[in-house]
Amino acid sequence: MVKSSHIHKDLPRLLVGASLTSAIGGFLFGFDTAVISGTISFVKQQFELSTIEEGWYVSSALVGCIVGVSFAGSLSDRFGRKNVLLLSSLLFLFSTIGCTAAPTQLVLTVARLVAGMGIGVASMLSPLYISEIAPATHRGRLVAIYQLAITIGILCAYFSNAWVHGISQSAWFSTDILRWVYKEELWRGMFANMLVPNLLFLLLLLLIPESPRWLIAKGHTEKARSLLVRIHPGSASEREFGELVETIRGEEASISQLFHSGLRTALLIGILLPIFSQISGINVIIYYGPKILNEAGFSISDALGGQVTIGTVNVLFTLLAIWQVDKLGRKPLLLAGIAGVVAALVAVGMFFYTHVQQGGVLIGFILFFIACFAFSFGPVTWIIISEIFPTHVRGRAMSIGTFALWSANAIVGQFFPSMLENIGPAGTFWTFAAICLPAFFFVWKVIPETKGRTLEEIERTLQRKGALP
Repeated sequence: MVKSSHIHKDLPRLLVGASLTSAIGGFLFGFDTAVISGTISFVKQQFELSTIEEGWYVSSALVGCIVGVSFAGSLSDRFGRKNVLLLSSLLFLFSTIGCTAAPTQLVLTVARLVAGMGIGVASMLSPLYISEIAPATHRGRLVAIYQLAITIGILCAYFSNAWVHGISQSAWFSTDILRWVYKEELWRGMFANMLVPNLLFLLLLLLIPESPRWLIAKGHTEKARSLLVRIHPGSASEREFGELVETIRGEEASISQLFHSGLRTALLIGILLPIFSQISGINVIIYYGPKILNEAGFSISDALGGQVTIGTVNVLFTLLAIWQVDKLGRKPLLLAGIAGVVAALVAVGMFFYTHVQQGGVLIGFILFFIACFAFSFGPVTWIIISEIFPTHVRGRAMSIGTFALWSANAIVGQFFPSMLENIGPAGTFWTFAAICLPAFFFVWKVIPETKGRTLEEIERTLQRKGALP
């Protein structure tokens, strides 16, 4: 998905390969999140969904995310990061088969819930795993690969949806099953196209190592030392190993540690930053892109094509974040991106309010929003929440932050159709702008800069001072 040259040519192949494999969880997260945008109108028509039922069709996967996150952290702290990533791959596989073959609305909803569980597990474990195997000097860049994989997954879902829609209009199918999946009920084909990356994720996970930090926390010190030599070659690996052992042995293995005075700031950041990222309105664009563009006068095929453009910008500006996050730092990217997001939301709302029937102008505003989100909220949120918690409870602590993220996501997904119906597109986007604005001041005043510091340095500083300078 991402060429290693985009990361750093001198990084060990095992480190790059393990990071890219874990990031496939992000690809599936993005694909599954975005694929639903192309299916909504067809599923709504076939099953005669009301506005509330349409909201539940979208948000059922988000409820599944919350369920997945609720158990992923404790399982990963107990059984290991790799094993729980394997669980997420099986959940993705089951949901893909279930969505493709669903005979009823109930079965489809259950399959979407299972998909959400897979997304929830992967959304927490993939960045956590990468952060624990990465050296401090490249951690931001490597964790950002996860967000890049999400954006590539979103883009591939848009291409996939447009492709399925296209072949349903002209292709001849040799079997009844293919005709049913890709023509008669083409939304099934949109889900079916996830099967290949699902299987790839499952197979590659079998080849990656466990997190060295988790191994040390469980007493497997020699295995961790051997692994660190392979992924952090040179004298740095021995120094890091000693620092890891010293720090992890002094930690409490209790979630109550997060409520100690030194780590309350970390907990606050871990909850509020993910919430702010979701109430920015990003998933409104991802889930309801065709519906928004239809409001501006696009046909369904034009709307799907417009989403491909949105997805391309998302990928390109996430690459910008990967390039700059370990140079400029986390905080400058967040502040610049949030300011742009708020301005874009105000502009999109104004477009709808004035009823200007110029699709290119609307697309321009939406692309600006996507670009700003893609180099700030998108990757930097995952980087920060994967950096700020102690090793013994990192899994469970990230569960709290990811739980907050998906809870906010579910609320937005559930109520957006009603907001669009009751206060209109303009009011909806202005509402998102208003509730997103406080994020700028939160980042400015509260969020620390963590670039270039090892996870252990970040942890010790937080415990000593309560917040980083």
